[in-house]
Amino acid sequence: MVLATALPSEHVHITPNPITEPFWAAAKERRLVAPQCSACGQFRLPPTPYCPECSSNEVTWTELSGRAEVYSFAVVHGFPGMPDVTLVPVVVDLPDAPGARLVSNIIDIDPTEVTIGMQLSVDFHPIADGWLLPVFRRAD
Repeated sequence: MVLATALPSEHVHITPNPITEPFWAAAKERRLVAPQCSACGQFRLPPTPYCPECSSNEVTWTELSGRAEVYSFAVVHGFPGMPDVTLVPVVVDLPDAPGARLVSNIIDIDPTEVTIGMQLSVDFHPIADGWLLPVFRRAD
């Protein structure tokens, strides 16, 4: 049985900017957060400088429980230079942040077991430069 994994740490680099830095700083502390418009309450992932609903630039970073549900996924066998890697990229709904979706990976699971609607919980995978990447595992 092949288990899905994340890309090796040294192959994942991020470049935080003032708009995304709170997301990455929280992940580094093993916390999942989402930006929420302070004016209208709309969650917005990926982080954007202006709310797509009301155009406000005011934002509050809301800490989430880490629960998620599979909205969509793919199974990728092999990656350039890593033919033995199996990845399950996923788009998840975040029940604590209605309307927001996050793109990530599911790890440590047989890809044939992944289903739409599967319940997940967040974990954090080390990546380059000491950052942590939110990834998901099947919820208990």
